[in-house]
Amino acid sequence: MKIKNKLQDMCEVTCCDPEKIDQINEQMDDDHIKNMSVMFKGLAEPNRMKIMQALTVEEELCVCDVAYLLGCPVANASHHLRSLRKIGMVKFRKEGKLVWYSLDDEHIRDILSLAMIHQEEVTESHAEQ
Repeated sequence: MKIKNKLQDMCEVTCCDPEKIDQINEQMDDDHIKNMSVMFKGLAEPNRMKIMQALTVEEELCVCDVAYLLGCPVANASHHLRSLRKIGMVKFRKEGKLVWYSLDDEHIRDILSLAMIHQEEVTESHAEQ
């Protein structure tokens, strides 16, 4: 019975529509796909997602705020923020002795908002099953 359930999500015959695949390939840019993979990989860490979520609530946070939020040393928080900056998710500004971080732009806020909505829907859907 378990084997049958595992096979339900696979085609029973092999077929391919080369025209459709060619059209898809024309729309794909390997560099963009690679860059998006790097971006999502950089977000695949709970502390970084927590930082990103916090920056959707509060427009700017200093490194010390982030360290307190995560319950970690400032050096660790700074490392996470630097990683997020390298993948284009956050930007920073220095004001005196403080460094303030914010989301890079509204697209990032939109991505996070859609991810939260989707996660809530998935959670609800699984609860109903």
